Amino acid sequence: MTVIDISPSVMQFLLAFIVVAPLLGALAALLPAPPGLKGKNPDQAVLRHGVTVTGAVLVAAIVLAAGFDHDHPATMQATTDISWIPALDVRIHLGIDGISLPLLVLTALLTFLCALYSYFKLPAGPSPKAFVALVLALESGTLATFAVLDLLLFFLAFEMVLIPMYFLINRWGGDQRQAAAWKFILYTLLGSVVMLLGLLLIGLKSGTFDMVALATDNGRGLTTSVQVIAVLAIGLGLAVKTPMWPLHSWLPDAHTAAPTVGSVLLAGVLLKMGTYGFVRILLPVAPDGMRTFAPYLAAFAVVGIVYGSLACLALARTGAKGDLKRLIAYSSVGHMGFVLLGIATMTPTGVNGALFANIAHGLITGLLFFLVGAIKDRYGTADLDTLAGATGAALYGRAPRLGALLAFAAVASLGLPGLAGFWGEMLTLFGAYSPAEGLSRPAFRTFMAIGAFGTLLTAAYMLIVVRRVCMGEHAPHSRLSPDGRAPRTPDGPEPSGAAGSPSSGSAGPRTATTPQLADIHPYEAAAWTPLAALTVVAGLWPAVLLGLTDPAVQQLLAGGKS
Repeated sequence: MTVIDISPSVMQFLLAFIVVAPLLGALAALLPAPPGLKGKNPDQAVLRHGVTVTGAVLVAAIVLAAGFDHDHPATMQATTDISWIPALDVRIHLGIDGISLPLLVLTALLTFLCALYSYFKLPAGPSPKAFVALVLALESGTLATFAVLDLLLFFLAFEMVLIPMYFLINRWGGDQRQAAAWKFILYTLLGSVVMLLGLLLIGLKSGTFDMVALATDNGRGLTTSVQVIAVLAIGLGLAVKTPMWPLHSWLPDAHTAAPTVGSVLLAGVLLKMGTYGFVRILLPVAPDGMRTFAPYLAAFAVVGIVYGSLACLALARTGAKGDLKRLIAYSSVGHMGFVLLGIATMTPTGVNGALFANIAHGLITGLLFFLVGAIKDRYGTADLDTLAGATGAALYGRAPRLGALLAFAAVASLGLPGLAGFWGEMLTLFGAYSPAEGLSRPAFRTFMAIGAFGTLLTAAYMLIVVRRVCMGEHAPHSRLSPDGRAPRTPDGPEPSGAAGSPSSGSAGPRTATTPQLADIHPYEAAAWTPLAALTVVAGLWPAVLLGLTDPAVQQLLAGGKS
Protein backbone atom coordinates (compact mmCIF):
# COMPACT_ATOMS: atom_id res chain seq x y z
CA MET A 1 0.00 0.00 0.00
CA THR A 2 1.28 3.46 -0.91
CA VAL A 3 -0.25 6.81 -0.09
CA ILE A 4 0.47 8.04 -3.61
CA ASP A 5 1.54 5.97 -6.61
CA ILE A 6 5.06 6.94 -7.70
CA SER A 7 7.09 5.17 -10.37
CA PRO A 8 10.36 3.45 -9.32
CA SER A 9 12.45 5.85 -11.39
CA VAL A 10 10.93 8.87 -9.62
CA MET A 11 11.53 7.21 -6.25
CA GLN A 12 15.18 6.69 -7.24
CA PHE A 13 15.46 10.36 -8.19
CA LEU A 14 13.86 11.51 -4.94
CA LEU A 15 16.28 9.53 -2.78
CA ALA A 16 19.30 10.71 -4.80
CA PHE A 17 17.99 14.29 -4.59
CA ILE A 18 17.58 14.05 -0.81
CA VAL A 19 21.20 12.95 -0.41
CA VAL A 20 22.85 15.26 -2.95
CA ALA A 21 20.75 18.46 -2.79
CA PRO A 22 22.02 19.64 0.64
CA LEU A 23 25.63 19.22 -0.51
CA LEU A 24 24.98 21.24 -3.67
CA GLY A 25 23.11 23.76 -1.54
CA ALA A 26 26.14 24.06 0.76
CA LEU A 27 28.36 24.89 -2.20
CA ALA A 28 25.80 27.38 -3.54
CA ALA A 29 25.59 29.09 -0.13
CA LEU A 30 29.24 30.13 -0.45
CA LEU A 31 28.61 31.87 -3.79
CA PRO A 32 27.41 35.49 -4.07
CA ALA A 33 23.62 35.75 -4.03
CA PRO A 34 21.97 36.63 -7.38
CA PRO A 35 20.86 40.30 -7.44
CA GLY A 36 17.19 39.43 -7.46
CA LEU A 37 17.45 37.21 -4.37
CA LYS A 38 19.51 39.42 -2.05
CA GLY A 39 16.52 40.74 -0.13
CA LYS A 40 17.41 43.32 2.51
CA ASN A 41 21.05 42.18 2.70
CA PRO A 42 23.31 39.25 1.70
CA ASP A 43 23.08 37.68 5.16
CA GLN A 44 19.30 37.46 4.93
CA ALA A 45 19.62 36.01 1.43
CA VAL A 46 21.88 33.14 2.51
CA LEU A 47 19.69 32.34 5.52
CA ARG A 48 16.68 32.24 3.21
CA HIS A 49 18.69 29.94 0.95
CA GLY A 50 19.21 27.56 3.87
CA VAL A 51 15.50 27.48 4.65
CA THR A 52 14.66 26.90 0.97
CA VAL A 53 17.10 24.02 0.46
CA THR A 54 16.22 22.21 3.70
CA GLY A 55 12.53 22.81 2.97
CA ALA A 56 12.88 21.25 -0.49
CA VAL A 57 14.68 18.24 1.01
CA LEU A 58 11.93 17.84 3.62
CA VAL A 59 9.22 17.95 0.94
CA ALA A 60 11.12 15.34 -1.10
CA ALA A 61 11.45 13.14 2.01
CA ILE A 62 7.71 13.39 2.72
CA VAL A 63 6.88 12.53 -0.91
CA LEU A 64 9.33 9.61 -0.75
CA ALA A 65 7.59 8.37 2.41
CA ALA A 66 4.21 8.75 0.73
CA GLY A 67 5.39 6.71 -2.27
CA PHE A 68 6.98 4.03 -0.07
CA ASP A 69 5.28 0.63 -0.32
CA HIS A 70 4.10 0.14 3.27
CA ASP A 71 2.99 -3.42 2.50
CA HIS A 72 6.63 -4.45 1.93
CA PRO A 73 8.73 -2.34 4.32
CA ALA A 74 11.38 -5.07 4.54
CA THR A 75 12.18 -4.66 0.82
CA MET A 76 14.81 -2.13 -0.20
CA GLN A 77 13.04 0.54 -2.25
CA ALA A 78 14.11 3.54 -4.37
CA THR A 79 17.37 1.69 -5.01
CA THR A 80 20.25 2.97 -7.11
CA ASP A 81 23.23 0.67 -7.76
CA ILE A 82 26.09 2.08 -9.85
CA SER A 83 29.67 0.82 -9.98
CA TRP A 84 32.04 3.45 -8.54
CA ILE A 85 35.44 1.79 -7.86
CA PRO A 86 35.43 -1.54 -9.76
CA ALA A 87 38.82 -2.64 -8.44
CA LEU A 88 37.46 -2.70 -4.89
CA ASP A 89 33.89 -3.55 -5.91
CA VAL A 90 32.71 -0.31 -4.28
CA ARG A 91 29.34 0.79 -5.61
CA ILE A 92 27.13 3.86 -5.23
CA HIS A 93 24.33 1.82 -3.75
CA LEU A 94 21.37 3.68 -2.26
CA GLY A 95 18.09 2.37 -0.89
CA ILE A 96 15.62 2.65 1.99
CA ASP A 97 13.49 0.24 3.98
CA GLY A 98 11.32 0.49 7.07
CA ILE A 99 14.38 0.94 9.29
CA SER A 100 16.03 3.82 7.45
CA LEU A 101 12.94 5.73 6.20
CA PRO A 102 11.87 7.15 9.62
CA LEU A 103 15.44 8.31 10.33
CA LEU A 104 15.63 9.93 6.90
CA VAL A 105 12.42 11.89 7.48
CA LEU A 106 13.46 12.83 11.04
CA THR A 107 16.78 14.20 9.78
CA ALA A 108 15.12 16.25 7.04
CA LEU A 109 12.54 17.61 9.50
CA LEU A 110 14.99 18.60 12.25
CA THR A 111 17.40 20.26 9.81
CA PHE A 112 14.58 22.30 8.25
CA LEU A 113 13.34 23.40 11.69
CA CYS A 114 16.89 24.40 12.65
CA ALA A 115 17.29 26.41 9.44
CA LEU A 116 13.93 28.11 10.05
CA TYR A 117 14.86 28.92 13.65
CA SER A 118 18.27 30.27 12.57
CA TYR A 119 16.65 32.56 10.00
CA PHE A 120 15.14 34.52 12.89
CA LYS A 121 17.67 33.74 15.64
CA LEU A 122 21.13 33.30 14.12
CA PRO A 123 23.77 32.36 16.74
CA ALA A 124 26.57 34.84 17.25
CA GLY A 125 29.60 33.95 15.20
CA PRO A 126 31.39 34.44 11.88
CA SER A 127 29.81 34.65 8.43
CA PRO A 128 26.19 33.42 8.03
CA LYS A 129 27.34 31.96 4.68
CA ALA A 130 29.68 29.56 6.45
CA PHE A 131 27.00 28.69 9.03
CA VAL A 132 24.42 27.76 6.38
CA ALA A 133 26.97 25.83 4.32
CA LEU A 134 28.05 23.80 7.35
CA VAL A 135 24.46 22.97 8.36
CA LEU A 136 23.69 21.81 4.80
CA ALA A 137 26.88 19.73 4.57
CA LEU A 138 25.98 18.17 7.92
CA GLU A 139 22.52 17.30 6.62
CA SER A 140 23.90 15.72 3.46
CA GLY A 141 26.30 13.48 5.38
CA THR A 142 23.63 12.37 7.83
CA LEU A 143 21.06 11.59 5.14
CA ALA A 144 23.70 9.69 3.16
CA THR A 145 24.54 7.59 6.25
CA PHE A 146 20.93 6.39 6.43
CA ALA A 147 20.58 5.84 2.67
CA VAL A 148 23.81 4.16 1.50
CA LEU A 149 24.11 0.36 1.26
CA ASP A 150 27.88 0.01 0.78
CA LEU A 151 30.22 -0.30 3.77
CA LEU A 152 32.86 2.11 2.46
CA LEU A 153 30.24 4.68 1.42
CA PHE A 154 28.72 4.31 4.87
CA PHE A 155 32.10 5.12 6.42
CA LEU A 156 32.59 8.17 4.17
CA ALA A 157 29.13 9.49 5.00
CA PHE A 158 29.66 8.71 8.70
CA GLU A 159 32.86 10.80 8.68
CA MET A 160 31.44 13.61 6.55
CA VAL A 161 29.44 15.03 9.46
CA LEU A 162 32.40 15.43 11.82
CA ILE A 163 34.03 18.51 10.28
CA PRO A 164 30.80 20.58 9.97
CA MET A 165 29.84 19.82 13.58
CA TYR A 166 33.36 20.65 14.76
CA PHE A 167 33.20 24.10 13.20
CA LEU A 168 29.63 24.74 14.36
CA ILE A 169 30.76 24.14 17.96
CA ASN A 170 34.15 25.86 17.61
CA ARG A 171 33.00 29.04 15.86
CA TRP A 172 29.38 29.52 16.90
CA GLY A 173 29.44 27.94 20.35
CA GLY A 174 29.54 29.45 23.83
CA ASP A 175 32.05 29.23 26.67
CA GLN A 176 34.77 26.56 26.40
CA ARG A 177 33.78 25.94 22.80
CA GLN A 178 37.27 25.27 21.48
CA ALA A 179 38.06 22.63 24.08
CA ALA A 180 34.66 21.00 23.55
CA ALA A 181 35.09 20.97 19.78
CA TRP A 182 38.55 19.39 20.01
CA LYS A 183 37.29 16.77 22.43
CA PHE A 184 34.42 15.95 20.06
CA ILE A 185 36.62 15.57 17.00
CA LEU A 186 39.38 13.57 18.75
CA TYR A 187 37.01 11.07 20.34
CA THR A 188 35.00 10.50 17.16
CA LEU A 189 38.01 10.34 14.83
CA LEU A 190 39.76 7.81 17.06
CA GLY A 191 36.62 5.66 17.09
CA SER A 192 36.31 6.01 13.32
CA VAL A 193 39.84 4.76 12.64
CA VAL A 194 39.11 1.57 14.56
CA MET A 195 35.72 1.23 12.84
CA LEU A 196 37.32 1.50 9.37
CA LEU A 197 39.61 -1.43 10.17
CA GLY A 198 36.59 -3.54 11.11
CA LEU A 199 34.69 -2.58 7.95
CA LEU A 200 37.70 -3.44 5.78
CA LEU A 201 38.05 -6.78 7.59
CA ILE A 202 34.45 -7.69 6.78
CA GLY A 203 34.71 -6.55 3.17
CA LEU A 204 37.98 -8.34 2.46
CA LYS A 205 37.05 -11.58 4.22
CA SER A 206 33.59 -11.81 2.65
CA GLY A 207 34.57 -10.52 -0.79
CA THR A 208 31.98 -7.73 -0.90
CA PHE A 209 31.17 -4.39 0.72
CA ASP A 210 27.51 -4.60 -0.26
CA MET A 211 25.43 -4.34 2.92
CA VAL A 212 22.38 -6.09 1.45
CA ALA A 213 24.42 -9.10 0.27
CA LEU A 214 26.24 -9.25 3.62
CA ALA A 215 22.96 -9.11 5.55
CA THR A 216 21.49 -11.90 3.40
CA ASP A 217 24.58 -14.03 3.98
CA ASN A 218 24.03 -13.44 7.73
CA GLY A 219 27.66 -14.08 8.66
CA ARG A 220 27.88 -17.49 7.02
CA GLY A 221 30.90 -16.35 4.97
CA LEU A 222 32.77 -15.13 8.06
CA THR A 223 34.37 -17.25 10.75
CA THR A 224 33.40 -16.64 14.36
CA SER A 225 36.81 -15.15 15.17
CA VAL A 226 36.53 -12.67 12.27
CA GLN A 227 33.05 -11.70 13.43
CA VAL A 228 34.24 -11.15 17.00
CA ILE A 229 37.12 -8.91 15.87
CA ALA A 230 34.84 -7.02 13.47
CA VAL A 231 32.17 -6.41 16.10
CA LEU A 232 34.78 -5.21 18.58
CA ALA A 233 36.35 -2.77 16.09
CA ILE A 234 33.17 -1.48 14.45
CA GLY A 235 31.27 -1.48 17.72
CA LEU A 236 33.86 0.79 19.38
CA GLY A 237 33.51 3.36 16.61
CA LEU A 238 29.73 3.23 16.73
CA ALA A 239 29.69 3.30 20.55
CA VAL A 240 31.66 6.56 20.60
CA LYS A 241 29.12 8.23 18.32
CA THR A 242 26.09 6.80 20.20
CA PRO A 243 27.60 7.58 22.86
CA MET A 244 27.88 4.56 25.16
CA TRP A 245 29.21 4.84 28.70
CA PRO A 246 32.18 5.20 29.36
CA LEU A 247 32.92 6.66 25.91
CA HIS A 248 30.42 9.47 26.44
CA SER A 249 32.54 12.17 28.07
CA TRP A 250 32.78 14.29 24.91
CA LEU A 251 28.98 14.70 24.74
CA PRO A 252 28.18 16.94 27.76
CA ASP A 253 30.96 19.37 26.85
CA ALA A 254 29.90 19.46 23.19
CA HIS A 255 26.24 20.07 24.04
CA THR A 256 27.02 22.72 26.64
CA ALA A 257 29.24 24.68 24.25
CA ALA A 258 27.26 24.17 21.02
CA PRO A 259 24.77 26.75 19.73
CA THR A 260 21.10 25.82 20.09
CA VAL A 261 20.72 24.39 16.58
CA GLY A 262 24.02 22.52 16.96
CA SER A 263 22.71 20.82 20.11
CA VAL A 264 19.41 19.96 18.38
CA LEU A 265 21.18 18.35 15.42
CA LEU A 266 23.78 16.62 17.59
CA ALA A 267 21.17 15.01 19.86
CA GLY A 268 18.38 14.57 17.34
CA VAL A 269 20.39 13.25 14.39
CA LEU A 270 24.08 12.52 14.91
CA LEU A 271 23.67 10.19 17.89
CA LYS A 272 21.29 8.06 15.80
CA MET A 273 24.05 7.27 13.31
CA GLY A 274 25.84 5.08 15.85
CA THR A 275 22.82 3.02 16.86
CA TYR A 276 21.73 2.74 13.22
CA GLY A 277 25.13 1.19 12.42
CA PHE A 278 24.60 -1.45 15.10
CA VAL A 279 21.23 -2.43 13.58
CA ARG A 280 22.11 -2.14 9.90
CA ILE A 281 25.60 -3.66 9.96
CA LEU A 282 26.52 -5.62 13.08
CA LEU A 283 23.27 -7.45 13.87
CA PRO A 284 22.78 -9.03 10.40
CA VAL A 285 26.40 -9.19 9.18
CA ALA A 286 28.13 -10.57 12.28
CA PRO A 287 25.45 -12.26 14.43
CA ASP A 288 27.88 -14.63 16.16
CA GLY A 289 30.17 -11.78 17.10
CA MET A 290 27.21 -9.75 18.37
CA ARG A 291 26.04 -12.69 20.45
CA THR A 292 29.48 -12.82 22.07
CA PHE A 293 29.46 -9.16 23.01
CA ALA A 294 25.70 -8.68 23.62
CA PRO A 295 25.88 -9.21 27.43
CA TYR A 296 28.73 -6.69 27.72
CA LEU A 297 26.87 -4.20 25.50
CA ALA A 298 23.78 -4.59 27.68
CA ALA A 299 25.83 -4.15 30.86
CA PHE A 300 27.42 -0.93 29.58
CA ALA A 301 23.98 0.23 28.43
CA VAL A 302 22.32 -0.12 31.83
CA VAL A 303 25.32 1.45 33.60
CA GLY A 304 24.87 4.37 31.20
CA ILE A 305 21.16 4.57 32.04
CA VAL A 306 21.83 4.80 35.78
CA TYR A 307 24.97 6.92 35.45
CA GLY A 308 23.26 9.47 33.20
CA SER A 309 20.32 9.73 35.58
CA LEU A 310 22.52 10.12 38.67
CA ALA A 311 24.57 12.79 36.91
CA CYS A 312 21.34 14.65 36.09
CA LEU A 313 20.17 14.37 39.70
CA ALA A 314 23.49 15.79 40.88
CA LEU A 315 23.21 18.72 38.47
CA ALA A 316 19.56 19.37 39.39
CA ARG A 317 20.06 19.67 43.15
CA THR A 318 20.04 23.10 44.78
CA GLY A 319 23.47 24.68 45.03
CA ALA A 320 25.11 22.46 42.40
CA LYS A 321 25.24 25.30 39.84
CA GLY A 322 24.20 22.79 37.23
CA ASP A 323 23.84 23.90 33.62
CA LEU A 324 20.46 22.98 32.13
CA LYS A 325 21.99 22.20 28.72
CA ARG A 326 24.53 19.93 30.38
CA LEU A 327 21.75 18.17 32.27
CA ILE A 328 19.83 17.45 29.05
CA ALA A 329 23.08 16.16 27.51
CA TYR A 330 23.56 13.68 30.36
CA SER A 331 19.93 12.62 29.95
CA SER A 332 20.82 11.63 26.38
CA VAL A 333 23.44 9.21 27.74
CA GLY A 334 20.66 7.49 29.68
CA HIS A 335 18.15 7.49 26.85
CA MET A 336 20.65 6.09 24.36
CA GLY A 337 21.42 3.42 26.95
CA PHE A 338 17.88 2.11 26.43
CA VAL A 339 18.51 2.00 22.68
CA LEU A 340 21.69 -0.03 23.18
CA LEU A 341 19.93 -2.36 25.63
CA GLY A 342 17.24 -3.07 23.02
CA ILE A 343 19.87 -3.82 20.38
CA ALA A 344 21.78 -6.10 22.77
CA THR A 345 18.71 -8.33 23.26
CA MET A 346 18.97 -9.33 19.56
CA THR A 347 15.19 -9.88 19.50
CA PRO A 348 12.58 -8.26 17.24
CA THR A 349 10.87 -6.75 20.30
CA GLY A 350 14.07 -5.23 21.66
CA VAL A 351 15.38 -3.95 18.32
CA ASN A 352 11.98 -2.44 17.43
CA GLY A 353 12.00 -0.76 20.83
CA ALA A 354 15.50 0.59 20.14
CA LEU A 355 14.44 2.03 16.78
CA PHE A 356 11.31 3.56 18.30
CA ALA A 357 13.35 5.05 21.16
CA ASN A 358 15.74 6.50 18.56
CA ILE A 359 12.96 8.46 16.88
CA ALA A 360 11.35 9.45 20.17
CA HIS A 361 14.67 10.74 21.52
CA GLY A 362 15.21 12.80 18.36
CA LEU A 363 11.81 14.47 18.69
CA ILE A 364 11.79 15.03 22.45
CA THR A 365 15.42 15.95 23.07
CA GLY A 366 15.45 18.15 19.97
CA LEU A 367 12.49 20.02 21.46
CA LEU A 368 14.20 20.21 24.88
CA PHE A 369 17.34 21.77 23.43
CA PHE A 370 15.25 24.30 21.49
CA LEU A 371 13.48 25.23 24.74
CA VAL A 372 16.65 25.43 26.82
CA GLY A 373 18.21 27.66 24.15
CA ALA A 374 15.19 29.97 24.31
CA ILE A 375 15.36 30.09 28.12
CA LYS A 376 19.06 30.93 27.98
CA ASP A 377 18.36 33.72 25.47
CA ARG A 378 15.75 35.23 27.77
CA TYR A 379 17.55 34.89 31.11
CA GLY A 380 21.12 35.24 29.91
CA THR A 381 22.10 31.96 31.58
CA ALA A 382 21.23 28.26 31.77
CA ASP A 383 22.42 27.91 35.38
CA LEU A 384 19.71 26.04 37.27
CA ASP A 385 20.29 27.81 40.58
CA THR A 386 19.94 31.18 38.88
CA LEU A 387 16.85 30.13 36.95
CA ALA A 388 15.21 28.68 40.06
CA GLY A 389 16.32 31.06 42.80
CA ALA A 390 16.88 34.50 41.37
CA THR A 391 14.25 34.98 38.71
CA GLY A 392 11.27 36.34 40.54
CA ALA A 393 8.11 34.50 39.58
CA ALA A 394 9.75 31.64 37.63
CA LEU A 395 8.70 30.44 34.20
CA TYR A 396 5.03 29.61 34.79
CA GLY A 397 4.39 33.14 36.00
CA ARG A 398 6.55 35.01 33.51
CA ALA A 399 6.25 33.03 30.25
CA PRO A 400 3.44 30.53 30.86
CA ARG A 401 3.31 28.98 27.39
CA LEU A 402 7.08 28.47 27.37
CA GLY A 403 6.87 26.92 30.85
CA ALA A 404 4.03 24.64 29.83
CA LEU A 405 5.93 23.42 26.76
CA LEU A 406 9.04 22.75 28.86
CA ALA A 407 6.94 20.70 31.29
CA PHE A 408 5.41 18.80 28.35
CA ALA A 409 8.84 17.97 26.92
CA ALA A 410 10.10 16.90 30.35
CA VAL A 411 7.24 14.47 31.01
CA ALA A 412 7.62 13.12 27.47
CA SER A 413 11.32 12.54 28.16
CA LEU A 414 10.62 10.64 31.38
CA GLY A 415 8.43 8.19 29.43
CA LEU A 416 4.86 9.21 30.32
CA PRO A 417 2.38 6.73 28.71
CA GLY A 418 0.62 8.29 25.76
CA LEU A 419 3.74 10.14 24.57
CA ALA A 420 6.54 8.93 22.30
CA GLY A 421 9.12 8.29 25.03
CA PHE A 422 7.06 5.51 26.63
CA TRP A 423 6.99 2.89 23.87
CA GLY A 424 10.70 2.62 23.15
CA GLU A 425 11.65 2.14 26.80
CA MET A 426 8.85 -0.36 27.41
CA LEU A 427 9.70 -2.49 24.37
CA THR A 428 13.42 -2.57 25.18
CA LEU A 429 12.62 -3.77 28.71
CA PHE A 430 10.29 -6.43 27.30
CA GLY A 431 13.06 -7.52 24.94
CA ALA A 432 15.49 -7.81 27.86
CA TYR A 433 12.99 -10.00 29.73
CA SER A 434 13.24 -12.63 26.99
CA PRO A 435 16.51 -12.16 25.03
CA ALA A 436 17.56 -14.09 21.94
CA GLU A 437 18.48 -17.75 22.13
CA GLY A 438 21.98 -18.28 23.45
CA LEU A 439 21.94 -15.20 25.71
CA SER A 440 21.73 -15.52 29.48
CA ARG A 441 18.13 -14.93 30.55
CA PRO A 442 19.00 -14.27 34.26
CA ALA A 443 21.62 -11.70 33.25
CA PHE A 444 19.29 -9.86 30.90
CA ARG A 445 16.46 -9.88 33.45
CA THR A 446 18.89 -8.28 35.86
CA PHE A 447 19.66 -5.67 33.20
CA MET A 448 15.92 -5.17 32.73
CA ALA A 449 15.47 -4.49 36.46
CA ILE A 450 18.34 -1.98 36.47
CA GLY A 451 16.90 -0.28 33.37
CA ALA A 452 13.47 -0.08 35.02
CA PHE A 453 15.10 1.53 38.06
CA GLY A 454 16.68 4.03 35.67
CA THR A 455 13.23 5.11 34.50
CA LEU A 456 12.40 6.06 38.11
CA LEU A 457 15.59 8.12 38.35
CA THR A 458 14.70 9.80 35.05
CA ALA A 459 11.30 10.77 36.40
CA ALA A 460 12.94 12.13 39.57
CA TYR A 461 15.37 14.51 37.89
CA MET A 462 12.93 15.68 35.22
CA LEU A 463 10.30 16.53 37.81
CA ILE A 464 12.92 18.38 39.89
CA VAL A 465 13.86 20.43 36.82
CA VAL A 466 10.22 21.28 36.11
CA ARG A 467 9.61 22.26 39.73
CA ARG A 468 12.70 24.45 39.97
CA VAL A 469 12.60 26.14 36.56
CA CYS A 470 8.87 26.42 36.03
CA MET A 471 7.67 26.94 39.61
CA GLY A 472 10.76 28.49 41.17
CA GLU A 473 11.97 28.44 44.73
CA HIS A 474 13.16 30.91 47.34
CA ALA A 475 16.57 32.32 46.53
CA PRO A 476 19.28 30.92 48.83
CA HIS A 477 20.67 33.51 51.27
CA SER A 478 24.15 32.81 49.94
CA ARG A 479 23.14 34.29 46.61
CA LEU A 480 21.97 37.60 48.08
CA SER A 481 24.06 40.69 48.55
CA PRO A 482 24.06 42.53 51.89
CA ASP A 483 21.19 44.77 50.77
CA GLY A 484 19.07 41.68 50.05
CA ARG A 485 19.32 41.88 46.26
CA ALA A 486 20.34 38.95 44.03
CA PRO A 487 23.57 39.57 42.12
CA ARG A 488 23.74 39.80 38.39
CA THR A 489 24.28 36.45 36.68
CA PRO A 490 27.88 35.72 35.71
CA ASP A 491 26.87 34.45 32.28
CA GLY A 492 25.01 37.48 31.03
CA PRO A 493 23.03 40.58 31.93
CA GLU A 494 20.52 40.53 34.76
CA PRO A 495 17.27 39.35 33.21
CA SER A 496 14.19 41.46 33.14
CA GLY A 497 12.32 40.99 36.40
CA ALA A 498 15.16 39.19 38.16
CA ALA A 499 15.23 39.08 41.91
CA GLY A 500 16.53 42.42 43.04
CA SER A 501 14.39 44.41 40.59
CA PRO A 502 11.84 46.62 42.34
CA SER A 503 8.92 44.58 41.11
CA SER A 504 10.07 41.14 42.16
CA GLY A 505 10.62 39.29 45.38
CA SER A 506 11.27 35.71 46.23
CA ALA A 507 10.13 33.10 43.76
CA GLY A 508 6.48 32.39 44.04
CA PRO A 509 3.15 33.33 42.46
CA ARG A 510 3.43 36.20 40.01
CA THR A 511 2.10 39.49 41.25
CA ALA A 512 0.49 42.09 39.07
CA THR A 513 3.74 44.10 39.00
CA THR A 514 6.08 41.23 38.04
CA PRO A 515 7.62 42.01 34.62
CA GLN A 516 6.92 39.40 31.97
CA LEU A 517 9.46 37.63 29.83
CA ALA A 518 8.83 37.31 26.13
CA ASP A 519 6.69 34.21 25.70
CA ILE A 520 6.85 31.95 22.65
CA HIS A 521 7.53 33.95 19.48
CA PRO A 522 5.76 32.96 16.23
CA TYR A 523 8.98 31.66 14.67
CA GLU A 524 9.63 29.56 17.77
CA ALA A 525 6.11 28.14 17.62
CA ALA A 526 6.69 27.24 13.96
CA ALA A 527 9.93 25.41 14.82
CA TRP A 528 8.66 23.64 17.94
CA THR A 529 5.05 22.72 17.17
CA PRO A 530 5.88 19.87 14.71
CA LEU A 531 8.10 18.19 17.32
CA ALA A 532 5.46 18.45 20.05
CA ALA A 533 2.71 17.22 17.71
CA LEU A 534 4.74 14.24 16.48
CA THR A 535 5.60 13.34 20.09
CA VAL A 536 1.87 13.03 20.79
CA VAL A 537 1.10 11.21 17.52
CA ALA A 538 3.90 8.66 18.04
CA GLY A 539 2.73 8.11 21.62
CA LEU A 540 -0.93 7.59 20.76
CA TRP A 541 -0.42 5.76 17.46
CA PRO A 542 2.84 3.74 17.74
CA ALA A 543 1.66 1.27 15.09
CA VAL A 544 2.54 3.80 12.38
CA LEU A 545 6.25 3.53 13.19
CA LEU A 546 6.29 -0.08 14.38
CA GLY A 547 4.44 -1.15 11.22
CA LEU A 548 7.42 0.12 9.24
CA THR A 549 10.23 -1.19 11.39
CA ASP A 550 8.95 -4.61 12.51
CA PRO A 551 8.91 -6.46 9.14
CA ALA A 552 12.32 -5.02 8.27
CA VAL A 553 13.75 -6.01 11.66
CA GLN A 554 12.28 -9.52 11.40
CA GLN A 555 13.92 -10.01 8.02
CA LEU A 556 17.21 -8.48 9.12
CA LEU A 557 17.51 -10.79 12.13
CA ALA A 558 16.54 -13.78 9.97
CA GLY A 559 19.40 -13.12 7.57
CA GLY A 560 17.44 -11.58 4.72
CA LYS A 561 14.79 -14.30 4.72
CA SER A 562 11.18 -13.31 5.25
